[in-house]
Order: sequence, then C-alpha cells, then structure tokens
Amino acid sequence: MQNGRSHAVVIGAGVGGLGAALALARAGHEVTIVERDATPTPTDADAAFDWDRRGAPQVRHSHALLARLRNLLRDHYPDVLAHLLEAGATELRFCDNPPVEMEDRAPREGDEDLVAIACRRTTFEWVLRRAVLAEDHVRLLDGVSVDELAIDTATADGTPRVTAVHITRDGAGEIIPADLVVAATGRRSGVPRWLSAAGIELETKEEDTGIVYLSRFYRLREGAEQPPTTGPIGGDLGYLKYAVFLGDNRTYSVTFAVRTHDDQMRSKLLDPATFDAAARALPATEAWADPAIGEAITPVNVMAGLLNRRIRFLDDDDRPRVLGLHAVGDAHTCTNPLYGRGCSLAMVQADLLAEAVAAEPDDLVARATHYELACRREVEPWYKASVAQDRQARRQAADDGTADGEPVGAEPAPADERIDADVESQPDFVADLMRDGLLPAVRTDPVVFRAFIRAFNLLVAPDALMSDSDVIGRVLTVYQDRESRPPEVVLGPPRDQMLDVLELAAS
Repeated sequence: MQNGRSHAVVIGAGVGGLGAALALARAGHEVTIVERDATPTPTDADAAFDWDRRGAPQVRHSHALLARLRNLLRDHYPDVLAHLLEAGATELRFCDNPPVEMEDRAPREGDEDLVAIACRRTTFEWVLRRAVLAEDHVRLLDGVSVDELAIDTATADGTPRVTAVHITRDGAGEIIPADLVVAATGRRSGVPRWLSAAGIELETKEEDTGIVYLSRFYRLREGAEQPPTTGPIGGDLGYLKYAVFLGDNRTYSVTFAVRTHDDQMRSKLLDPATFDAAARALPATEAWADPAIGEAITPVNVMAGLLNRRIRFLDDDDRPRVLGLHAVGDAHTCTNPLYGRGCSLAMVQADLLAEAVAAEPDDLVARATHYELACRREVEPWYKASVAQDRQARRQAADDGTADGEPVGAEPAPADERIDADVESQPDFVADLMRDGLLPAVRTDPVVFRAFIRAFNLLVAPDALMSDSDVIGRVLTVYQDRESRPPEVVLGPPRDQMLDVLELAAS
C-alpha cells in the first residue's frame, strides 16, 4: 500500500496496459506502468504514428476500434472519446449510410449504439496514454525491462501470490512491490515463463491462424474525397483475404492476408508496387489504391506467426493458480487480427479487471475468480469464434482448390472450442448460406443488416446472429430466392490471374 492506496504495477504500455492503468487509477489506486520501449510521449497524432514501438510491431498495421469499444468509452470514459475526436478520429455511424440496395432506410431504436471509431492504433494509444498520465498517482517507467516476478509460495492457503516485479532500469536491478500486478505484455507474453520458473503451470491452448498479414497505410490527397462506404469493407477470395480500415486525419489502410505456406503470393505482395497492383485488381479496394486519391505513407508491413491463443488462470475446479497477478489483452487471449477485435477486447478486459478489484478489494481468491469467469463469459467466446472461422476458412480453401498445397488441418474442433456443432459438421452448407443468403440479406434487409453490424462489433455473442429465429428466417428467405437473383458481383480474380497481374506490375 502507498499512502493508504493499493499499488498496481502494470507491465506494458499498449492499449491493454493503458486501459487497465486508466481504470485502476480512476478507481483510486496508485499505478506504476513499466514499458520496455523507450517511448517519449509524442506531440500529435502523426508523431505518434512514427513511434518507435519495437515491443508492439503491430501498431502500424490495421486496427478496428469497434462499437463495443466506442460505447465503453462513451459510457465510462467520455473525456477519452472526446479527445480522440479532437485528435482527428471520426465516428462511423453504420445506420446513417446503409447499403444502397436497402429500401427501408428508416432509423430504429438502438442505432445510436452501432457506431465505431475510425482511428489509427497509434493515435488511440497516444490519446489513451495522455489520459492516463493526467491522472494523479500514476507514473510511467519507459525503457525499463521486467526480468521476473517475486512470488510468495508460502501463503496461508497454499496458492502462490505475486508480490513484486523485478526490473532493470539504467542497467541496475530494482524491485517494485505491488498489491496487484497486471500483465499487458502482448502475444509474446513472458507470463507463462515467469510463472513456470516458480512451478506454476498455466493451461494454454493455441492454434495458428493459418495466415500472414500485410498492411499498407495511405492518406487522402489534398482535394480528394474518400471513396463511398456503407459498412465494413472486406472479402475472402480463398487464397487472399482483404480489408480496408479507415484511420484518423484522412488516413486509411489496406490489408491482405495470405495463407501461411503461400510463399509465392506473400513474396509478391511485399513489394509496394505489386501490393498496390493487387489492391487495384479488386473491385472493393480499387479506388482506395488509386494514386490520384491516396498517397502511400508507409511501406508494406508484414506480420507472421499469428495465433489464436487463450490462457486459463483458473484450474479445473475454477480456483486460481496464482494470486495478485492478472493478464489483459493478448497476454490473456489472442484472436486472429484480421477480425479487428484485439483493441476492443483488451479494453473490455481492463474494465472487467477494475470491476473485479472493486467487487473484491480484500479477497484475492474471489477477485481472481470473479475476473477470470467474467473473461470466460465476455472474451473467450470470441477466441472460440476465431478458431472456428479460421478452421472453416482452411477447409473452404481446400475445397475450392485455393489452399496452394497448405496442410488444411480440418480435424474436428475440441468440444470446448466449438461455437456451433452444425458449423463444424456442415461447413459446405454454411458457406453457401453465408454467400447466397446472409450477405445478400445484409445488403437488403434492415433487420439482418443491424444484426450483422451488432455481431461484427462485439455487441452480441458470436452465435447470436445465427441463433436468432427472425434473422435466420429472413436469411433463408433470401437464400431460397438465390436462383432468381442476378449473379453476385465477382470479388476478384482467381489466384493464377492475380499472380499474372502481380508479375506484370513487378516487371
């Protein structure tokens, strides 16, 4: 305790760490943030985009700040939301601009919640850091590495407890005592290793997403207007997934995901000229890669080794394996970054942790149980959904002949990782229903459109869309009419034709 306040040490100053620091500081706790990167706080959003964030290489990749996150800021941290908008972020009000095919465009109750934020990850992190550092009783130690945790294994009930953090600052070792340690150490978290050194083993499940992720950022040229949008921009060609993410201050990014073993496609997309050529070859991204509209402001950034992973801090009887330590963000649960859920889920966890600390200020066992069960309810379903989506994508790529020889790994998912048994057992029908039923219905039916936007933005459980009888009925009606509709717009060329496009661009 410091000055009568409990002291929390937060390891990592990314979104999850800053979110936890903000929530705990505003609840009256002393907070020390320890960040490995030496990162002086930038002066503006564009300077933040140039941040040297070696410990978080994903910061200059595409990010989505979904409605779940925007609503959390609106309801709990309105000042942060206001500062984001002042810094150049904009709100994406999905229901203000529904698809052009939709005849019923009348507003409905709940539309005010269907609002995301267009913002670069670095801008959000910069605004969040400034809000945290404006709080009393918060200090940031950057350029400081965490070496290990001090763990008391001789507690009264036999459950090990973390009591301090060992750091190295300016070449010298220090110990920071803590009533609470929050690990926001990212997808390569050292938490399992630190705990294993003390004989504490966590249950970890992970599965490769099967993709490599490539992104490039652009800024609208002076006088150029943003291409029209009517919701999330993205698609899947089997051999290539694509998406456009809107940023702040007239910036945006295009992201491609290729199969892990498709070295030929990946190597070609690493070149900026061929990356842009690929974007211009897709109807959905063509305008965004038009050099008359946008100017590239980054090279092509690539990320590999992307995992779906979750770590269980409770044992099989739902008792904590360790006390005094909690994880948030990717240090707790990772999902495929292509789905854009990471920042939103990290902030959700930060809020869940603050709620658990407030509910159980003295009982560490009850606090840990409260927090982990809340994460199991609010966060883990999205991990399971990500695993299921990625497995289905691999199966579909194999069926379509677009997997390029990659091992498909189409074995059934373990029971505790299934979202819907029918999705696992009938992937062909589900893919057909999505293509010929759900996606057309999203463009024409206001109820299905809103249900899709709510699911995409984490406002309902992952299975809510396809378990709603009204929504399913509407989707099936559209599906059954598939033979009388014009053919769907072609999303892009087949793989061999795309390779020809890229070969020509490289010559």
